Amino acid sequence: MSTRPRISARISAISESATLAVDAKAKAMKAAGRPVIGFGAGEPDFPTPGYIVEAAIEAARQPRFHKYTPAGGLPELKQAVADKTRRDSGYAVEPSQVLITNGGKQAVYEAFATLLDPGDEVLVVAPYWTTYPEAIKLAGGVQVDVVADESTGYLASVERLEAARTERTKVVLFVSPSNPTGAVYSREDTLAIGRWAAEHGLWVVTDEIYEHLVYGDAEFTSIATAVPELGDRVVILNGVAKTYAMTGWRVGWLIGPADVVKAATNLQSHATSNVSNVAQMAALAAVSGDLSAVGEMRTAFDRRRQTMVRMLNEIPGVFCPEPKGAFYAYPSVKELIGKELRGRRPQTSSELAELILEQAEVAVVPGEAFGTPGYFRLSYALGDDDLVEGVSRMAKLLAEAR
Repeated sequence: MSTRPRISARISAISESATLAVDAKAKAMKAAGRPVIGFGAGEPDFPTPGYIVEAAIEAARQPRFHKYTPAGGLPELKQAVADKTRRDSGYAVEPSQVLITNGGKQAVYEAFATLLDPGDEVLVVAPYWTTYPEAIKLAGGVQVDVVADESTGYLASVERLEAARTERTKVVLFVSPSNPTGAVYSREDTLAIGRWAAEHGLWVVTDEIYEHLVYGDAEFTSIATAVPELGDRVVILNGVAKTYAMTGWRVGWLIGPADVVKAATNLQSHATSNVSNVAQMAALAAVSGDLSAVGEMRTAFDRRRQTMVRMLNEIPGVFCPEPKGAFYAYPSVKELIGKELRGRRPQTSSELAELILEQAEVAVVPGEAFGTPGYFRLSYALGDDDLVEGVSRMAKLLAEAR
């Protein structure tokens, strides 16, 4: 009998999505009759706008969409994404520079798989979204963390990035607005980071999927537009999931230099072929339409953001900087680690999150999932009443900590 491992080392090294795991556990407990409130999943609680759904229904009736289409995306959708990018961020691209992907996650993986050779380093600001490390690892790259904390609003400086740069550094991952922290870089900081990357000949991979979800005086600045000297060394990742409440439709895109897009398209042609044509036509309706739907969602998210931050900061031992974008709060719970709570002394934020789920029936994602233990991520993309009830349950439980 062979003693060789059944699963390859490459795949064995991948961790499951912590956010999806927390959401699945919360849903399982809810299905079993427990009144769990979940702050885990990063998806709007709104339905996809009706005009987008109708576009999908109409597409499903057309025989031409029952067949294979180009692996890189429907030509009309690629043109629409190029037009939308010019409209929303002022960045001019040709359709040949657009690759339509099966959700944003495929765009993330294909970007790193196309750019990285084994040993190439990627500077990643921590806290980071859970998929980035796994995509970099799968591509053979080496992640180098640049840790930012609540003292800077989870923003990294050029000085911190420069301290982490080595001769092996090839890519800087730039995410604004950020998942999991909601941090948004100012135009000045975006310019400084982009110019530093250009000066050192680095690639910038920028995830702009939360571009329309910014609040207060914060403004989204596309690093690709703001720093033209980056030239053809910038790759943009985006999709319809967050802006149009289309997480389940699985349509994202990658924008970059023509040679990068062509190579990534070759990869996709073997991995998945084309994205679902029906979903692509729904995405076409989304990106071609106005932004009134996201405006309504943003108003609701802003209200919930303010409520959540206020309530979290009223809990002794919890400190939550005000998020400026996306729909997440990222409070520090470091002062609660090791305290006695209902006969237990959780030694990590992961253990504390487990206790909260068991005792308060509230699901949060611990900071370990995002590379910075001692924190929680809470999504405020859920109903107002559930939000207040969930944080209130947490507050009542954590008030017992001694």
